[in-house]
Amino acid sequence: MIDKLDAALRFNREALNLRAERQEVIAANIAHADTPNYKARDFDFSARLSDAVERGRTSSQSVSLATTSSRHLAGQAQAVSDKDLLYRVPNQSSLDGNTVEMDVERIAFADNALRYESNLTVINSKIKSMLSAIQQ
Repeated sequence: MIDKLDAALRFNREALNLRAERQEVIAANIAHADTPNYKARDFDFSARLSDAVERGRTSSQSVSLATTSSRHLAGQAQAVSDKDLLYRVPNQSSLDGNTVEMDVERIAFADNALRYESNLTVINSKIKSMLSAIQQ
């Protein structure tokens, strides 16, 4: 039963995880808009999504957080793999070598946020339909 629920929501779950990861990459590009020689990064969303659905999220690396005291809580963090990040080719080159174009980044940020919200709406409707099927 749980396997069927997991299979029904797996695609959307992986899409949400990748949308959140892409939002972080785009935010990093925006944060480095004034950094000389910074190269804007992004990844191929559709390729990563099909890979994540087929193989799961085994490609993401887990990083242990360092503790300096025995009273600190142990933690794990997910690291974004740099091997999957691609460099963006700018439409117009800049004198300082920075390839971040704020208009492109803002559009990508807004588009990704909108798709994230729509994916949440789809998941919400699937869960509601499953609940109504269970209750009847």
